[in-house]
Amino acid sequence: MITVGDDSVVSQGSCLCTASHDISSLMLPLQTAPIMIGNNVWLAADTFVGMGVNIGQGAVVGARAAVFKNVESWTVVGGNPAKFIKTRTVNNHD
Repeated sequence: MITVGDDSVVSQGSCLCTASHDISSLMLPLQTAPIMIGNNVWLAADTFVGMGVNIGQGAVVGARAAVFKNVESWTVVGGNPAKFIKTRTVNNHD
């Protein structure tokens, strides 16, 4: 299951992957976990979000980032693996 909050954007080429395989077993059984995307989030172009990840309210994930861990609310992350870049501030006069 994937939940996308209000006023959030998932840009072109992004991959939201809710499944993987258990590498501790030679049978590689399927594992699944939901992805939760909060309100006012922007996933920029070509982002990858792995299974079980929560993207907090107001977060921004930079283009081509690979996210394997939860992203805190109102932060900007980028890279592979995604790392904190800065806190997001919003101008209220927009």
